[in-house]
Amino acid sequence: MQMAMNKTTAYREDETKGMIHAAGRLKKPSTVTLAIIRRAMEKIDLKKKLTNLYQPSSKEVVQVDVPTMNYLMVDGSGDPNTSKEYSDAIETLFAISYAVKFMVKKGALAIDYGVMPLEGLWWTDDMSEFSTEDKSSWKWTMMIMQPEFITGEMINNAIADLRKKKKLSASSTVRFEALSEGKCAQILHVGPFSEEGPAIEKVHQFIDSRGKRIGKHHEIYLSDIRKADPARWKTVIRQPMQLDEARGVSWT
Repeated sequence: MQMAMNKTTAYREDETKGMIHAAGRLKKPSTVTLAIIRRAMEKIDLKKKLTNLYQPSSKEVVQVDVPTMNYLMVDGSGDPNTSKEYSDAIETLFAISYAVKFMVKKGALAIDYGVMPLEGLWWTDDMSEFSTEDKSSWKWTMMIMQPEFITGEMINNAIADLRKKKKLSASSTVRFEALSEGKCAQILHVGPFSEEGPAIEKVHQFIDSRGKRIGKHHEIYLSDIRKADPARWKTVIRQPMQLDEARGVSWT
């Protein structure tokens, strides 16, 4: 793997040098110039930059401080396994996210980055009745986080371009909005969604011993479930929390 990476880097450097000489017959570019060009050509991996948020431990619950981030969002309700509204939302979110990505890559910013994974907020009007057995009453917000340099204007332009090419059923309901979760507890669940129960319970016990649960149940889907073995599906289970300062609990 390392050898392959070195070959790729060398090829990109040679290719870059060739472009510079062909364009202006300039002298050999300096090491600094090549470094700048290489950085411009690199693909930003936001999951790696946000490792503590997107790659938690599967062995124990961890506490994290989640900053305010911007998301493309679509709201809906009903069983995600049977709801067309749900599948339309997913299709729309990814279509817009990729459209924005390529628009930015080819535009003035010339930045390449990986599209972030699908995330979901889940709840019912009465959380005491929330059941994994009966999903018909579930409400959800499906969303994909966007890099901080993405603007509302970029999103609108991408949606306008997409509408010229294809019909996106949920494009009229999508919104670009900031989400602030703050203090949260989370753990990585490995396996099918139907076996999330113990991981969710660990998160709840962690929070209940320190304060109380607030906000909505949050899941981040790191695997492509169309291709991966369900036994290897990776899902971040996250829950916002409020510490009980009266009990002397502090944020460490």
